Amino acid sequence: MNKTTKKKEIGAGIRALLGDISIDNTPTALAERQQLANHISEIPIADVEVNPFQPRVEFDEERLQELAESIRIHGVIQPITVRTLAPNTYQLIAGERRLRAAKIAGLTTIPAYQRQADDQAMLEIALIENIQREDLNPMEIAQNYQRLIEECTITHDDLGKRLGKNRSTVTNYLRLLKLPPDLQVALRNQTLSMGHARAIAGLDKVEQQLAVYKLIIDKALSVRQTEELTRQMANASTNDKPNKTMEVLKLPIHFRKIQEELQSHFGAQVQLKRNSKGKGEVVIPFASDNDLNRLLNLLQP
Repeated sequence: MNKTTKKKEIGAGIRALLGDISIDNTPTALAERQQLANHISEIPIADVEVNPFQPRVEFDEERLQELAESIRIHGVIQPITVRTLAPNTYQLIAGERRLRAAKIAGLTTIPAYQRQADDQAMLEIALIENIQREDLNPMEIAQNYQRLIEECTITHDDLGKRLGKNRSTVTNYLRLLKLPPDLQVALRNQTLSMGHARAIAGLDKVEQQLAVYKLIIDKALSVRQTEELTRQMANASTNDKPNKTMEVLKLPIHFRKIQEELQSHFGAQVQLKRNSKGKGEVVIPFASDNDLNRLLNLLQP
């Protein structure tokens, strides 16, 4: 396939998505659209108004606190999207949960994609053209998919059809946005592959995801080995019976940090359990005799 044919096919895909919108493909217009899709700036949080048409009105306070704690450590990984109403006045389009968590974390500015109030068509074109690039890392692709879905009101199914992708492919990329910040950074830096990340995303618990990531780095696990490991961990979690001898409360953030540090140190799914009286236990699972010997070596002074 020559370059001319390829460009025509990409253009046809964009037109199929956007209907009869006239597309200016001059070099100047292409450059403007590329800048629109990629430009991120820091804006004052105090200047951002919440969208009055936001359909979501309830937010899980505990999850907001968790996100705020993550933001304090890593910053805002995924920018919000706003439209400019007037100088120093913005209205939120997408990312209210991130905005709320940033306020809780004490931030005064937040990274944002800025749009003009009437540039909906240009934005859609820019995002589609941006996805067609070959040098995007998995996180950039995921964020572009998310922006199209949130800002252009496109379903997973429709987006997959327009891009020539399976719906499952779109969903797999979007799941990357729910991974812990450390893993998202690794995907951006390409120290973690999409195949590894897709396997990790199949685990529900953050501590499991972080433990598997450490093993991938330390043991140079292949994608197939990672898939097998996550499958075993998921099955073990499903078959675990609750400990009825103690009332285990959901760990506060500072205890979860200790648990994550233990998981990182041992490269295992360490569980820190604690009841209302402050009593508890630390459980360190092992997968084999060799794994037990490894843990014993780490426990020795």
